Amino acid sequence: MGPLRDVRVVVLAGMGPVPFASMLLADLGADVVRVTRPPRRSARLLAQAAALGAEHDLVNRGVRSVAVDLKSPEGIASVLDLASRADVFVEGFRPGVVERLGLGPDALQERNPALVVARLTGYGQDGPLARAAGHDINYVAQSGALHALGRPGQAPMPPINLLGDYAGGGAMAALGVVSAVLAARSTGRGDVVDASMLDGVATLTTKIQGLRAAGLHSDEPGTNYLDGDAPFYGTYACADGRFLAVGALEADFYAEFVQRLGVDLTDWPAQDDTSQWPRLRELIGAAVARRTLAEWTEVYEGTDACVTPVLTFDEAASHPHNAARQLYTEVDGALHPAPAPRFAVHGTRPPSTPSAQPEPDVATVLELWPERFVT
Repeated sequence: MGPLRDVRVVVLAGMGPVPFASMLLADLGADVVRVTRPPRRSARLLAQAAALGAEHDLVNRGVRSVAVDLKSPEGIASVLDLASRADVFVEGFRPGVVERLGLGPDALQERNPALVVARLTGYGQDGPLARAAGHDINYVAQSGALHALGRPGQAPMPPINLLGDYAGGGAMAALGVVSAVLAARSTGRGDVVDASMLDGVATLTTKIQGLRAAGLHSDEPGTNYLDGDAPFYGTYACADGRFLAVGALEADFYAEFVQRLGVDLTDWPAQDDTSQWPRLRELIGAAVARRTLAEWTEVYEGTDACVTPVLTFDEAASHPHNAARQLYTEVDGALHPAPAPRFAVHGTRPPSTPSAQPEPDVATVLELWPERFVT
């Protein structure tokens, strides 16, 4: 099931964006085989991995694993055999590592010219920092995006690891893989996808760069429409301490928003009078603070005011709209986000608990993957 159901993917197990990219491909039906090896992480990360458990490492859903010793010639030969029958090979090591193992693009594509090799790193395959260590926060910071996420007088806060690892890294890599596979199917020639988390996050800022060039976006955080300066685009505390998200940018949406606040609007400043935005924010804050989140949810549900409750994950799963679309599915006690996007014809792979047991050996997978290419 899924539009990628005839695509075979070999992944060298890694952290962050690599398993996320693998999950996206598997959700869309790809047959993904993850090559694992003894972990080389800090004691703290090893303890976290042990506490998490394979069944709760949800980004490995729909993915099969095989244990291979990449330090042995036999192990390298096994991975080469897998790649010779695959469409995609994904790795997330620093530049030069897989070449030293004998699994670089040249070695892989010599046996399988149509293979797409995706290389997922922080800083890319070249440049002064190509071999430097880093994490999500570093790439988001160096792209300029973390500065833009700041608030006046406050230190920038990283948005968990959603921007670098997942949006800029894993999602961009998956897009690159699908694009290269499409080209390989028509030309017979594979490609090497250089997916850098730094590059990906920078790409996500494209719209902002246009606004900056037009003089419509300031580099001072918290002084722009979408980063907290506009009082009609932000969050407000309710009477019970919960928060209401307001996104009433357009005039008609804003009009409905303030009308439903149930207060006298006679002396309220105009929406676009930026000099009065601090006062407008105070007025909106005072109005919202009069009721609980549940009360405001009832007031705004289904309207065009662009107002929603700030929900916890459990609340999000049970929200009527989200539940109708099965946005989250509980499997063995864990909330799985539904695969995205959705397809009318091909469908996607239903979420499932990741397997804690690897395949017996590579030969088991090879039996399921008949040869496609002349080597």
